Amino acid sequence: MAKDGVVKAKLQRWLALCCTSVILFGPLSAGAAQETRESEVVAELSGGRVIVHVSQELISFAVIDHPVEKNSPPPRVLSLDATHVGVLFGAAQWQVSAEPRPERLDRNFARVGKLDPRYQSYPDDTAPDLDSIGVGFLERLRPLVSQLHTKLTLDPEEPILEVVVIGYAQDYGPEVWQIDYRIEQEELGARGKDFWQTKVLRPRFTQLYPPEGKKSPRTLVETSFPADLEGTGLNALILRDDPRIARLRAADAKFAKVLTLIDKGLAQKATDEDATNLLRAEVPFIAGDAHFVLGTIGEQQGFEWIVAPEEPMEKAVPDKDQPPEAPSLRRKPKPS
Repeated sequence: MAKDGVVKAKLQRWLALCCTSVILFGPLSAGAAQETRESEVVAELSGGRVIVHVSQELISFAVIDHPVEKNSPPPRVLSLDATHVGVLFGAAQWQVSAEPRPERLDRNFARVGKLDPRYQSYPDDTAPDLDSIGVGFLERLRPLVSQLHTKLTLDPEEPILEVVVIGYAQDYGPEVWQIDYRIEQEELGARGKDFWQTKVLRPRFTQLYPPEGKKSPRTLVETSFPADLEGTGLNALILRDDPRIARLRAADAKFAKVLTLIDKGLAQKATDEDATNLLRAEVPFIAGDAHFVLGTIGEQQGFEWIVAPEEPMEKAVPDKDQPPEAPSLRRKPKPS
């Protein structure tokens, strides 16, 4: 089978496990056909890749759309605050048959200001608070996931929603986090055969940047959804000096310098403009015919689009109750 066929088949199998099985039909009592149709809910999955280059004073990032199925919504970028964006993958859009518009998790999003103590993790840093972002999406997911009563064949570690947070933290610097939302199910025999109670678990946080250890190499940050999405990453193309990368290296001395820094694990030392221009030139190698967006975030200048999406970016609802001393998952940076 051709490579594209393998990718398509794999995504279709993943979709069959995750998407088509999240169709809910209401209580199957006699004469309940109308109620059944009104209760239907479907999660529409977004798939793709994120590539991030942290340079001297700027973060450049690209989001590539790799649809899970025909007409799947693209991964959407949400402005969380002046210096952070979130990229949403997986079940970020839900369609309830009784509602005319889909429920999009990037719309009207608000961080949770007063956190339940059960959600607090490492209370040692400042806002913008990752805990409040994570719980904000958790609260949006709960009422939707609770309506799923069919058995889902997801791996226990496979998230139903993934949020990649990119930006700058006060007194911390550039950061990239991945927030995963998994589910668990319990069969309720009293409700009849094959009736399952579904709940979303508390979010799991993974720090993607900066890497652990002061001397750890700093290259490009790359992540994809699903995690086993096929295709070669940009770091791998650079490492093996793919012919397309080699042509960029030979054609422009500035590109050559940035690529050399990435090779050496010193990507953070690249100049901002050159790093952004190189990423803009490289992304089509990974995207092919797929749609992509590209933007930058600076600690002082904030966010700017380089390649903008077709629709406006949503913004989080300001949280007036969030105190500046709110707990966070960030560990304090080690002294130099």
